[in-house]
Amino acid sequence: MRFFAALVVLGFVAAPVFAGVELKKEEGRVAVSVDGTTVAVYVYNDAVVRRPYFCQLKTLGGVQVTRPHPPDPVVNKGNADHETMHPGLWLAFGDISGVDFWRNKGLVRHVRFDGPLVEGPEKAEFGVVNRYEKPGGEAVCEEICRYAIYKVEQGYLIASESAFSAENKFYFGDQEEMGCGFRLNTPLTVKFGDGEIRNSTGGLNEKGTWGKQAAWCAAGGVVDGRRVGMMLMADPSNVRPCWFHSRDYGLVVANPFGIKAMTAPEDSSVKPAQTHLEQPLSFGVFVYDVPEESQPDYDKAYAFYKNFSR
Repeated sequence: MRFFAALVVLGFVAAPVFAGVELKKEEGRVAVSVDGTTVAVYVYNDAVVRRPYFCQLKTLGGVQVTRPHPPDPVVNKGNADHETMHPGLWLAFGDISGVDFWRNKGLVRHVRFDGPLVEGPEKAEFGVVNRYEKPGGEAVCEEICRYAIYKVEQGYLIASESAFSAENKFYFGDQEEMGCGFRLNTPLTVKFGDGEIRNSTGGLNEKGTWGKQAAWCAAGGVVDGRRVGMMLMADPSNVRPCWFHSRDYGLVVANPFGIKAMTAPEDSSVKPAQTHLEQPLSFGVFVYDVPEESQPDYDKAYAFYKNFSR
């Protein structure tokens, strides 16, 4: 007992690991940890990437699943393009009332956190208020986004729900680059590694999933005997089912707005759509880690997301 007391006085006793989902606010970012392991970082103030995003997503076992931000020149050799557009996991839009927030032409300004950051043994959550601005600072719209991070079987899940509003009418345009997306780490991709892409309808890789509507699309591969990756899910209450902009080099985007871009890009008789969004826009991302010989339980993860994420 005296020995333990001496250790405490001398500062040699480590702080107990938080058994749950923890949020640590830092300058311009929030670190997300599960059972003491940092699994993602939410960045809300970046001079170059002019919109919020998550980066450095890892499995609970510490395997990097999103491409490092910035890309590692060795690990990501030949696959380091679009560094400021594909930082990890993000919600972005190439056209809101003619302003391009995907390519960092407009600014998504973090206004404030919407309430406290809440931690817990199975779930953490936080909210943000974002202002979408034209070059020059004029507002296009405002977003209130709620994030929830859950411990789930085989990994963890990040759910988002965004409500958009404005004093004046605004619209979401018709491009491939619209919605929720992630950029997979290079060794997990189809093109540069041993990975695969699959969707809820049985499609496989870019050929079988690009431009297809689906409830979800997953991508990943095998690292050190573990099958790891990410599964992107679209809420069935969204404005319409999502098409997936999925590429063998590791990009997966759930897009509910690309009516022409995803179905008839070369058909001049089909005009680009303008969507006036009146309901929230919601997505979920399941980061999984299972033995190499098995597959994640995609159906169970999707059922959890639909039933419990809101």
